[in-house]
Amino acid sequence: MASNNLKEMSFLDHLEELRWLLIRSTVAILILACAAFFISDFIFEQILFAPKNPNFVTYRFFCEVTQYFGIESVEICDVKMPFIIQNTNMGGQVSFLIWTCITVGFVAGFPFILWEFWKFISPALYEKEKKYAKAFILFSSLLFFLGVLFGYYIITPLSVFFFGSFSASTEIVNEFNLESYTSMIKTSSIACGLLFELPIFIYFLTKLGLVTPSFLRKYRKYALILVLILSAIITPPDIISQVIVAIPIMILYEISILISALVMRKKTEPN
Repeated sequence: MASNNLKEMSFLDHLEELRWLLIRSTVAILILACAAFFISDFIFEQILFAPKNPNFVTYRFFCEVTQYFGIESVEICDVKMPFIIQNTNMGGQVSFLIWTCITVGFVAGFPFILWEFWKFISPALYEKEKKYAKAFILFSSLLFFLGVLFGYYIITPLSVFFFGSFSASTEIVNEFNLESYTSMIKTSSIACGLLFELPIFIYFLTKLGLVTPSFLRKYRKYALILVLILSAIITPPDIISQVIVAIPIMILYEISILISALVMRKKTEPN
């Protein structure tokens, strides 16, 4: 039977718990952001601006993959980045430094945020479900970090490669704004990190009765179409790149169906 703590707490008590959850999470992010400040040179040179280097590991990987399958891809094997990154705002670099450190703090502190979230929802769980706290934190964190790495090493370089080398006219020179460039990297990485949490989201949605395995199976083909369209937009115009991007997302979707089915089976089992 679920804990009675949830019933004993008033709506205002829940709001107070949520407020402290946000405060503790914010403090943790700021502490980690301060730590990131001391290694900011490494973050900028080896992480943020690395995808604009023609020798970036992703470009070499895609070149080897296309060559392995006998596909000639001169563009991906001879990467050129004919663009510069410029700052046009007076306080642009200060803002860039601060928000980059905060972003690093959020990514590094994600497991702690998950732990705070678990403590917030745990009163509504059964006693046997509370035992899965460590597994929840570990699995959710692993999915998030895998998503961030996928976004950074796959989505980001493919986007930088496409937009950086694209030219509608020889009269136009690419000079990207600092905020635009870094925003794309941060958004791609964090969005993929959250996207990889799909199995976790499906688990809770199924627990709440908002999603069923049959619903997910019914709309599988539509999900596949959306993923392929997304892959075609963010990758170079070759089928290998699009497939490499689409496969992990569809695997997550299939895992979500299995998790939803498992939750439904548990619900129908006699106590």
